[in-house]
Amino acid sequence: MNNRTMWRKFLLLLVPMLLLLMTWGAGGVQETSDDLFAPVYQIYQYIKSYFYEPERIDDQQALYGAMKGVVQHLDDPYSEFLDPDDRQRFDETLQGEFSGVGIELSIVDDVITVITPLVGTPAEAAGVLPRDQILSIDGESTEGMTLTDAAVRIRGEIGTTVTLTVRHDDGMIEEIAIVRDTIVLDPVGSDLIADGTIGYIRLYRFEEDSTTELDRALSSFDLESLTGLVLDLRNNPGGLLHEAISVSSRFVDDGVLLITEDRLSDEKKYYARGNRIPNLPLVVLINRGSASASEITAGAIRDNDMGILIGETSFGKGVYQQLIEFPDGSALKITAGEYFTPDRKIVDEVGLTPDIVVEEEQDPIEVAIEWIRLHAGVMMPIDLDAETARAP
Repeated sequence: MNNRTMWRKFLLLLVPMLLLLMTWGAGGVQETSDDLFAPVYQIYQYIKSYFYEPERIDDQQALYGAMKGVVQHLDDPYSEFLDPDDRQRFDETLQGEFSGVGIELSIVDDVITVITPLVGTPAEAAGVLPRDQILSIDGESTEGMTLTDAAVRIRGEIGTTVTLTVRHDDGMIEEIAIVRDTIVLDPVGSDLIADGTIGYIRLYRFEEDSTTELDRALSSFDLESLTGLVLDLRNNPGGLLHEAISVSSRFVDDGVLLITEDRLSDEKKYYARGNRIPNLPLVVLINRGSASASEITAGAIRDNDMGILIGETSFGKGVYQQLIEFPDGSALKITAGEYFTPDRKIVDEVGLTPDIVVEEEQDPIEVAIEWIRLHAGVMMPIDLDAETARAP
């Protein structure tokens, strides 16, 4: 590839991203001059001319490295440039089956942090907990790692072992060895509890078919004979925004479900279009591993007085990302805006506070059952602020 061709290829991918950032910057951050990135090309030309082992120079990887550097300077844990390999791995995590240990990650205070171990995975069985800080992976410090870097190191061939050095919330540091396996994620599980009087639904992730599976679970119940429903969002790290809105609409008659703000469209409100199930007393279970789309759904139900939140304060991921795809299979995942609950409560870095806090020795499901029994025959919506006082 000659220099002119390489430069054209560089611009093909870099310019769309820069134009996007410049458009978002139209609100007055700073203007970008046309020749701002000319020194990048100049430096690369010097590398190609002077580096003593030219066989180590890879035009494509150098381009991807430059793209990643542009995004990394944002210092945003959820924004990253995905080269084609990264993009493929990202897509696999949304398909419900992949190899690894089953951990959803974030960066909190510049440290790789566990949002939650996914339910039923090797990570959960090994003792990884929500909010654990991952200090090293197989002895290599995670300082300076991106989310993708950490995810790639943790994932691997089935049957192999990865050792994580984690710091728990109580400050204890522990080495946890986890054997990688195939991770199969069913988005929804359901059952009848309390002697068949209460419908229980566990929503594990917000994937493309989550609403479809939720509808299937709801239709399996004789709703007219039930006294209430439990929607369990514990250790649900989130997923797709449109699925969170769709799931929320199953439990909210009408009203605002979500408020978003970004630099392109300012404020936007998403509305319920009428649910199709009886407005039975509803409990939503949350904990420290409930994040993102889980918080959207929990907030929509609570602020519309359609259900009560029981458990622990949620994770607090109140920003959402947009995926911008490029022709070569790479993509830009960038934080595009912030969301708020219908009552405009801030979620990011705060989380949702449950109406009833469950102590460590209590079983959240038992607390939920007792609250539903106290409200048997009551149809939502009700003044939940007043009714919380009647909590068990």
